[in-house]
This record gives sequence, C-alpha cells and structure tokens, in this order.
Amino acid sequence: MRFMMIVKATTDSEAGVLPSPELLDAMARYNEELARAGVLVAAEGLHPSSSAIRIAYPEPGGKPKVVDGPFTEAKEMIAGFTLIEVKSREEAIEWAMRMPDPHGFGQGQIELRQVFEAPELTQDPEALAKLNDMQEQVTRKPRS
Repeated sequence: MRFMMIVKATTDSEAGVLPSPELLDAMARYNEELARAGVLVAAEGLHPSSSAIRIAYPEPGGKPKVVDGPFTEAKEMIAGFTLIEVKSREEAIEWAMRMPDPHGFGQGQIELRQVFEAPELTQDPEALAKLNDMQEQVTRKPRS
C-alpha cells in the first residue's frame, strides 16, 4: 500500500524561505533511510504558490479556466511530499513520525493519505489492465 506524506505549507514556505542547510541534511538522511528500507517511491519539495497555476472547472462540462497564483490560506497549500510504499497503515505512521520537522521552525505539519490502488477504483478487467499498464510505464520511465 502506498501513502503520501503531504508537507503543509507555512507563511515562510509560501514566502520562498528555503530550508536551512541543517534541515536539508536531516531530510537527506531521512530520505536515505527510507530508500535503504526500500519504501521510498518519491520525495519532492514544491515552489511557493506564487509561481503556481490552478486549473479550475467552474461549470460542470464547461471549459477549464487557468488561475495564476499566489493563492491564499498558506495552511491549505502543500510545500512538498514524500510517497512511500509500505505493508500497513501503522508502518506508514511510523515512517511519518520519524520525518524531521519539514520547515524547521516548529510549524511543520504532515498529512498522511493512502493512495488508491487500481482494484479499489474499478473491478472492470479492461480498465484494470489499462491502469496497471500505465503504472508500469510510469515506473519504468527514466527521469529527465
């Protein structure tokens, strides 16, 4: 089962304040530990919402609308994420509890969410095969 550790943004991260060298080292050690355990799928930090683009669907069936950032309510924004693959919810919680304070200022919050697996979304064999094929292509694709 896969879980995403969603690092919530703060006013500092939204203002573009970068992590300290000490925090970067702590996060690198944590990510190395995840990788050595074979559970790390991905881990990335995100630019502030001031450089973000939101695609909004204001009307059902209508044309999508592009909205440029910044967006309000920093506490609702995401500053980064770590995706892990583990055996249980409890293991995911254990790993999340070991993550260093993601902002280093005592303001960090991590939201832990389970990722849907294909069989949870559909029982249609054709749709499942397509979803599984797509997932295999994504995992084989080299990073550019």
